[in-house]
Amino acid sequence: MSFEQASLLILLLAMLILFSLDRFRIEVVSIAGLLAGHALGLYPADQIFTGFASPVVITVVEILLIVQVLARARLFDSLAARFAVARPSDFKVIASTSSLAGFISIFMNNIGAFAITLPVALRLGTALAIPRRQLVMPVSFAALLGGLVSLIGTPANLLVSDALTKATGAGFHFFDFAYVGLPVAIAGILIVTLRIQRLFPESDEAPPTISSAVRRIVVERRIPNVSPLIGVRLSDCLPRFGVKPHALIRSDTFVFGPLDQSAIEPGDVLLAEGADAIFADLAAAQALIVDDHPHGLHPDFTRVESVVMPESTLVGSRIRSLEVFHSRGVAVTALSMRAPRIEGRFLDLQLSIGDILTLEGPRMAIAEALDESECLPLAPTIQAEPALFSWRPFALFACGVAASAAGLRPDIAFACVVVVLALLNHLNIRQAMGDLNWPIIIMLAAMIPIGQAVASTGAAETIAGWLSLVVPIAHPLFGIALILFLAMALTPFVNNATVAIVLAPIALEFAKAGQHAPNAYLIAVAAGASLDFLTPFGHHNNTLAMGIGGYRFADFLRAGWPLAVASYGLALFLLALFWL
Repeated sequence: MSFEQASLLILLLAMLILFSLDRFRIEVVSIAGLLAGHALGLYPADQIFTGFASPVVITVVEILLIVQVLARARLFDSLAARFAVARPSDFKVIASTSSLAGFISIFMNNIGAFAITLPVALRLGTALAIPRRQLVMPVSFAALLGGLVSLIGTPANLLVSDALTKATGAGFHFFDFAYVGLPVAIAGILIVTLRIQRLFPESDEAPPTISSAVRRIVVERRIPNVSPLIGVRLSDCLPRFGVKPHALIRSDTFVFGPLDQSAIEPGDVLLAEGADAIFADLAAAQALIVDDHPHGLHPDFTRVESVVMPESTLVGSRIRSLEVFHSRGVAVTALSMRAPRIEGRFLDLQLSIGDILTLEGPRMAIAEALDESECLPLAPTIQAEPALFSWRPFALFACGVAASAAGLRPDIAFACVVVVLALLNHLNIRQAMGDLNWPIIIMLAAMIPIGQAVASTGAAETIAGWLSLVVPIAHPLFGIALILFLAMALTPFVNNATVAIVLAPIALEFAKAGQHAPNAYLIAVAAGASLDFLTPFGHHNNTLAMGIGGYRFADFLRAGWPLAVASYGLALFLLALFWL
């Protein structure tokens, strides 16, 4: 193995570990890895930023711009209202919302499909008293499955098509992925819909405890003079009231000492964690109160839950620094976190993707703040301005899809759609560019030269040679089975675009070594990279679902392993049927 190959493999391993730890921003890791690759001599200076001009990256940007317009149209909100009037069964609601997410995901990125469908699902769940935990995970999984079907369904599909173009001169057609993706998506949505009610049978209104699977929140509340908590030791808060104390503040000073010796007094401030329903009951009993904030008596006062999206400007910020809310008189009164790390007071808590904020303040101020900070309201009726439905954006997008399916390059087809949307005043390009999910775009662009180095340095050939010692790649089915397995094994820990970038050159070397057409191998890479159901951190959809639905890590394993096994077997069968 040469120095370049060894250094590239070490660099990739280090980046994959940093991506999976989720401790550093993905765009920082990607840019650092890109520069390190040049320093190691893996590619010349004039190739460092070629990924930013890649047709794959340009197509992703165009799709994200179009998604912003389609999301504002709120077509599916009106359909949800009509659907709710019919009072369908819980099974039909779960199946319908999941199918909707899968269908939308065929034509846009997974996160966009999830963000558009989620308010619809939550509105139906509230109207029909369906537990949130029975709706959120199926919608997340369905959005991932729908991305398997088309060229633009996920960046992984675009990346493997680009790899095929460079290897053979012609990429995949728009619906080439559907031969494998469509049956897998239909079967996957059916499996998760049939199992979800048995996995999570409890009602959202069931009496919760701190150890139950309901969503937990962190709050800071004052103890009024009539509170039944007065005189209670901190060690007794959990067994008696179901809340876990993290800090007790008296006269703006932390009360230190053993929990069994610290008793609550009137006027104290308690920083605690517990089920949201428990805090609601304590508030109703005047055991805990929220300190007054400037607009507490505003005639348009409301309470809204919102989720921190991947592109949100709030990611990494502390609550005390959220001027987008404070300047408008909006108070953050509770926070649901994926992995609470309580240090200091409530205002010192740091936000991550998927965290859920409880906001209180004037309705319009909350709507404006959420729009500016790129957070998704879980109460879809909150709007900063009336949304007027227009068919034109959908018709234009359909024309772009049709043109791409007819053979026009996707980046050119959707560039035309973006231009026409801007000319018709449906899209403000300057504002929309500022609202894009830039960390994902930067990561994708930065990883492309590194992925190309996997082939140019001979690392892909070396890895394929190692794997050929344990797998009889002379028979294509064995090689495809291994590639599909590797993609599915990596994607729960690393984003699917990175998986596609790393494995595509190896898949091409597998095909070359066995003297087979590379199409089946690359389809296996794309499919495996999107079959991510086992962890809440492999894909942003699952991260968001964990926070919104109040799931635990083990819930993804329980719900995801049958789906992963079935998808693997079905995908392998379809690859053999249609591509070998």
